[in-house]
Amino acid sequence: MTQAAPEVLVGDREPDAVLEQDAPAAKKIAGRSPTQIAMSRLRKDKVAVTCAVIVLIIVVAAIFAGFINNALHITNKVSGPYALDPNTATDFYSFPLPEYGPPNGSFTFAHPLGIAPRNATDNLATMLVGLRNSLLVASIATVATTLIGLTVGLVSGFSRGPVDRALSFIIDLFLSFPFILFALAVAPIITQRFATDSAKLQQAQVIALVVVLSTLSWMGLARLVRGQVLQLREREFVLAAQVLGASTRRILFKELLPNLVATLVVVLSMSIPLFIAAEVGLSYLGLGLNNSMGQLIQSATQYYDSYPIYLWVPVAVLVILVLALNLLGDSIRDAFDPKTRR
Repeated sequence: MTQAAPEVLVGDREPDAVLEQDAPAAKKIAGRSPTQIAMSRLRKDKVAVTCAVIVLIIVVAAIFAGFINNALHITNKVSGPYALDPNTATDFYSFPLPEYGPPNGSFTFAHPLGIAPRNATDNLATMLVGLRNSLLVASIATVATTLIGLTVGLVSGFSRGPVDRALSFIIDLFLSFPFILFALAVAPIITQRFATDSAKLQQAQVIALVVVLSTLSWMGLARLVRGQVLQLREREFVLAAQVLGASTRRILFKELLPNLVATLVVVLSMSIPLFIAAEVGLSYLGLGLNNSMGQLIQSATQYYDSYPIYLWVPVAVLVILVLALNLLGDSIRDAFDPKTRR
């Protein structure tokens, strides 16, 4: 007669009690995706969090420029005897008047940063509108550049033979176009064509600037994506998908594209500050938008000594925005790089 096996106890607990007590510990051991790991790194990065807060504040202020102006009762244009006619006025230093804020007058919520010389427009309102236009152009150009570069890079890297050679030739061809020369050729055409309608001129300038920036900026991303796809297409999961008869579209967008997410996130974060700086530079040279940070800085350069707040405040805001975006982009790159240990 066989005896029943004795129950195995761990200390004073039964096996079921051990499993139930250790269940929470087992739940804590869970796998995380690369995106979750990267986001966890970003949350622990004080530089990234600080830069993200700065960028968020500036972006929100630019988006809600009209609401902020109305809430603070900021008048974009000073009327009455204080506004000079820019066509007839000769005194460049008639503004700011003492009662209209710094540097000569006391602070006033009606014009926190003072008013512009000659045309008497509020500096804060002009700066917020310029920020909104610069961010709009930079965001659209970044999205357009990413879509073009990603598509061309995917197709060129996965294809073989004449398709790859043709797309590589197109990339090299666009790299040969001089950026400044192209902008110099387009700007006067747009201005002359829509000179009589200011609303249409603004829309045409935005479209032209986005086209110029996106058309001549996608080649670097295309080459980067092509190089990564050339490596990924020889991996086992791509070969297995081909053996199973998966379509080219499925391989490109279901197998290859998810492995490029980290690269795309980094490129997006680094492209926005570059496009903001490019838009401001072109506008400063008279090749971009009329209502932009570049035009504001260009108008304020002649008053750098007598009216410093007119020039240095928009310059400081622009530097802080671009610097914060660059530092945030570096943090995102480090977070998504598995070899980085910070």
